[in-house]
Amino acid sequence: MERIFCLFILLSGYLSAHAQLTLDDCQKKARENYPVIKRYDLIEQSKQYNLSNAAKGYLPQLQVNARATYQSDVVTIPIQLPGLTIPVMPKDQYQAVVDLSQVIWDGGMIRSQKQVIQAGSDVENRQLEVEMYALEDRVNQMYFGILLFDARLEQNRIFREELERNYKTVTEYMKNGVANQADLDAVKVEQLNAEQSLTQLQSTRAAYLEMLSFMVGESINPQTVFRKPVEISTLSGEINRPELLLFDAQKELFDSQKEVIKSSLMPKLGLFLQGGVGRPGLNMLSNTWDPFYIGGIRLNWNFSSLYTKDNDLRKIETNKNTVDTQRELFLYNIRLAENRQNADIQRIRDLMKQDDEIITLRENIRKSMEAKVANGTGTVMDLMREMTLEDLARQTKAAHEIDLLIAIYNLKNTRNN
Repeated sequence: MERIFCLFILLSGYLSAHAQLTLDDCQKKARENYPVIKRYDLIEQSKQYNLSNAAKGYLPQLQVNARATYQSDVVTIPIQLPGLTIPVMPKDQYQAVVDLSQVIWDGGMIRSQKQVIQAGSDVENRQLEVEMYALEDRVNQMYFGILLFDARLEQNRIFREELERNYKTVTEYMKNGVANQADLDAVKVEQLNAEQSLTQLQSTRAAYLEMLSFMVGESINPQTVFRKPVEISTLSGEINRPELLLFDAQKELFDSQKEVIKSSLMPKLGLFLQGGVGRPGLNMLSNTWDPFYIGGIRLNWNFSSLYTKDNDLRKIETNKNTVDTQRELFLYNIRLAENRQNADIQRIRDLMKQDDEIITLRENIRKSMEAKVANGTGTVMDLMREMTLEDLARQTKAAHEIDLLIAIYNLKNTRNN
């Protein structure tokens, strides 16, 4: 059991040290961890509450009214008959009424209100999608930044190994009298410079890793291997940005608001039933508390909305035109970004065509200098210079490879395809 346990620990450590992470993994985890994601459920809940409230307009509506009044004069019957007393209405009157009404036809008001609620919810969701989409670019920056530092760290490792090999070689030269202590010190200085560069690269990579860990909501092992995304050969020219869907949703909301205005101009038909008690009741000449009820059909037609109808519709149309202008401006800026990013991609591809040739030439020069140092016709300082130039050429190639991926994925992010 102890052997199995030890084997399990070793295997777990090996898998942890060689765990891999992809850009898609980071995007998915960052989206799930982003606090804004909770707003999707909140928006849906709010929409359901509002739709439920609007639908309750079809339910019977109950009102309770009560009033007590005193009036300066009342209706009297100016007739006097012998032996007959004609009752007089009281100046103080009281009434309590329960009013029950049921909508039969509301001119489409409730239906149009539901449309506004649905359209408003869609706008909120689209705005949230725009905010979530901006998160993808931030994750890309962190991920490709780590890839760039990994490439530089790999080149630093190769350079340090080369320096170590040369340090041993110069040590042998000293034994044979070909080199001196100053030559060995020159190699040592370059080794120390490479170590300083290593420390700086590791520190900056750790900072990027910490930020990415915060974004994805989990600690990422420093030994995790970040897989390089596949270079996309072709990208569709179609633009599928969530901002375009937001513009469409906003226009649909304005169209729904138009329907509300039109519905407000329609007559409203419904049933009603009133029951209550008052002094007087329906018999205005009674001075006692009497119960009563009234039932029937009611038609309401409010024409006051006609005063503002045209202005309200023009204002909505102006808002729609504003959205169209914003859409055109957005697409204009997207096209500008596309042109710049396509130019960046082509520029980097052109630079990469010479990278391998430059490295090959630098490698040949460095080997030639090593031979000169071995023959005593060259100095170690010259060799260190050539090694540094070769290392810079390799770093430049590694940087161009990552820069190309960044440019391609920036274009992909600009178009969302």
